[in-house]
Amino acid sequence: MNARPTASASGIRRARIEIIPLIDVIFFLLATFVLFTLSLNRLQSVPVELPQASLAARPDPDDQTVVLQISGHGTAYWNRELITLADIPARLLSHKAVTPNPRILVSGDNTARFGDAVRALDEIRLAGIAQVSLETVDRPTGR
Repeated sequence: MNARPTASASGIRRARIEIIPLIDVIFFLLATFVLFTLSLNRLQSVPVELPQASLAARPDPDDQTVVLQISGHGTAYWNRELITLADIPARLLSHKAVTPNPRILVSGDNTARFGDAVRALDEIRLAGIAQVSLETVDRPTGR
């Protein structure tokens, strides 16, 4: 059997709608619309001045930064020395009296509570220490 176009009784060929070229046109229009809408977004940014690394910015051997690690159950570590949270204000005041430019690094372990860390930050602020850093890396307890 030969496949021939279908013809009506009068001998005229009937028109057929081909779906594959229609799908191609639809995808082309969709891609054009997506690219056009993406180009309409205005990106607004804030200019940021990033610090430049230099050879002179090496770690200071006389750096007296205190690492205050907040732990769970009402305990903390002052440079790896176990203390209670109630001892933090007295330690901060004595450190500020001895050190001309005190710096504190506040970190936490897996068991630290957010409220205890906020209270420690409040005590640092009340002691008048302006240079405070927060460590965001998970550190084992006491290190």
